Amino acid sequence: MSTRELLILTGMSGAGRSTVAHALEDLGWYVVDNLPPAILPDLASQTGGSDFTSVAVVVDVRGGKFFDDLSASLNILREKKVAFRMLFLDASDQILVARFESTRRPHPLQGNDRIVDGIARERSKLDELRSQADIVIDSSNLNVHQLEKRIAEIFSPGSLSAIRINVLSFGFKYGIPVDADLLLDARFIPNPHWVPDLRPLTGLDEKVYSTVLASDGVDEFIKTYVSVVMQMIPGYLREGKRFVTIAVGCTGGKHRSVSVAREIARQLSEHSSTVEISAHATHRDVGRE
Repeated sequence: MSTRELLILTGMSGAGRSTVAHALEDLGWYVVDNLPPAILPDLASQTGGSDFTSVAVVVDVRGGKFFDDLSASLNILREKKVAFRMLFLDASDQILVARFESTRRPHPLQGNDRIVDGIARERSKLDELRSQADIVIDSSNLNVHQLEKRIAEIFSPGSLSAIRINVLSFGFKYGIPVDADLLLDARFIPNPHWVPDLRPLTGLDEKVYSTVLASDGVDEFIKTYVSVVMQMIPGYLREGKRFVTIAVGCTGGKHRSVSVAREIARQLSEHSSTVEISAHATHRDVGRE
């Protein structure tokens, strides 16, 4: 098979599959939407002689009983040693309900019940599949353009020869990001919230950033953590994982986590390595207070 990459795109209805599919097409991927899973092994072999080097297949519960064939088809791909990755899109129940209500469309598994009942059935149906996913993206706090940007970061040309690391700051009081691969708690650092001059600022301001990094033990802690991540990268690449989300949390996601996420991303980007590393910091909860 000469296809450079095969991607299985699935996840919760309303979590952004259509947006992601269009973003992949813009990046030059050949996208097949709502494919009956039983046909997946045949498609993998047929695309071997095509002009497309990257193929994405959208599979979801719209396929009804055909969706139940997905596990068997994935096992066939593994037996044939066909390399593939799985991207699972997720969002909170509250966000999914709001999205379905805004479009005035029923959930595909809703039947005569409430939207939330359809969502619960779909979560139960997809639970095992989500655990097998190589990449999980939580679109709860992403608009269309932000989701498209995230997809471009992960799947743009050259992504197979590099590892992309998103260092995501967040506030524990708003919930832990569901798409985190690694979780770091920055609440051991003195909180700038209790310093009157720093309270209205964020970790994006240099005054807060420098104060957090100057706290006892923080500099050495970050250097040690970055060293650990660097040791993990070769293993990630061997397993075909080329996008990693490091979630850094503090109480409100405003001061400490933002500063630490910025510094981790900076050090990872500047770290000498035989692997191309693209690291950047994003801040989920800045501005929520």
